Amino acid sequence: MNCQQAKPLIEPYADGELEAAAILELEQHLEGCSMCAPAWRNLQVLRKTLKQDALYFTAPEELRQRIKSALPSPAKAAPPRQAWNWNWNWLTTVMSGMAAACLALLLTVTLTRPPSEQPLAQEIVSSHIRSLMASHVMDVVSTDQHTVKPWFNGKLDFSPPVKNLAAQEFPLIGGRLDYIGGRSVAALVFQRHKHVINLFIWPAKEKDSEPVSIAPSQGYNVIHWTGAETAFWAVSDLNEKELMEFVQDFATAAPLKEH
Repeated sequence: MNCQQAKPLIEPYADGELEAAAILELEQHLEGCSMCAPAWRNLQVLRKTLKQDALYFTAPEELRQRIKSALPSPAKAAPPRQAWNWNWNWLTTVMSGMAAACLALLLTVTLTRPPSEQPLAQEIVSSHIRSLMASHVMDVVSTDQHTVKPWFNGKLDFSPPVKNLAAQEFPLIGGRLDYIGGRSVAALVFQRHKHVINLFIWPAKEKDSEPVSIAPSQGYNVIHWTGAETAFWAVSDLNEKELMEFVQDFATAAPLKEH
């Protein structure tokens, strides 16, 4: 079984929908494939993450009270000659109350809804943790960018920018393939003292954006930015200030010149 045959079977395998023969072939393939094995592990992590209560939000009791307070109080019966005015006033009051309630609900949903990038950030943190736990931080171990960059040739449909920041005390120590957001990505590995920094890279159609810190997850800091039609995600247990220094150093460092 090759990767082209294996990839469509990973999700049915996770759902328990494969026959025994297909399961055996797929498991044998996953044991020795550096492309499909990360996809399977990421799918497991993603499914587990989606089941966590932290992804579900309940509207606060305060919202219920605000809606009740915005509704009009029962009015006394108006004299017949004032019926039309009373009906109009009542309708205006109800509409104002409904508008206030809708606005309150919209604000609450907006404030409690997790940012669109948060699930992707969680997946990236999970991949970072998994690489540390499985002792699979690197597929290619080298401090030479002229060794690391060519290693990705033929393994990805793009050429990741590789830079060595040893002069800035963020030395390159290697790289690996990973699987994020449903696609294969490059992961460059840097070090700051004893702290490992994973920099995930893949093509993106987004406009260039400045580095932005994402809410820390499980004690890890995450910074995201885009440039030259490429998405960058840096993650580490390094403190946010030093991780931002790394990001700025990488963004401004001269790219590797091809021989």
